[in-house]
Amino acid sequence: MITTEMIKQLRERTGAGMMDCKKALTEANGDMEKAIQYLREKGLAAAAKKSGRIATEGVVDAYIHGDGRIGVLVEVNTETDFAARNTEFRQFVKEIAMQIAAAKPEYVRREDIPREIIEREKEILKVQALNEGKPEKIVERIVEGRLEKFYKDVCLLEQPWIRDPDKTINDLLVEKIALIGENITIRRFARFERGEGIEKKKEDFAEEVMKQIG
Repeated sequence: MITTEMIKQLRERTGAGMMDCKKALTEANGDMEKAIQYLREKGLAAAAKKSGRIATEGVVDAYIHGDGRIGVLVEVNTETDFAARNTEFRQFVKEIAMQIAAAKPEYVRREDIPREIIEREKEILKVQALNEGKPEKIVERIVEGRLEKFYKDVCLLEQPWIRDPDKTINDLLVEKIALIGENITIRRFARFERGEGIEKKKEDFAEEVMKQIG
């Protein structure tokens, strides 16, 4: 069983992202040294070392869904202006903007979620579990598991990439850091939807965005 403590230990030793550490430990059947080797082979440990470096250059880019129903502004930073002009970097920013349009994240990372939001969600999940008749002694574990699902829904970095659901956006980010050789940070975004807040017919925007980008 892969525990939170194992993930934390691997993260401290390599600097790799939490989800990457979890995946590495799973692939290595819990063997710490094999997990470290896995991260190094994937270039993720090296990319993680770059993640601590300050990124102040970059771009603010926009994506407008074909018929003007959805608009996204996103700021993505890198270390140098040279890297910010890199084709791979620019394409990555476009991918992030389209992800935001399609998947409707609310935060970049889980650390951005206000504590009161998390506590409220925990309380809702606890009541749901109790209403389902779950034994009280395991309710906390159930809540923690469902809270992970909540993070994947609302946090951009933890969402499955719309082009390849086997990868998270954080996986994609780490790949680009390794490829470009500089730290990249998704700093902030804003998503606008025409008529937002007005009752209207529900539509699958993710499907529409995917049709447009091919």
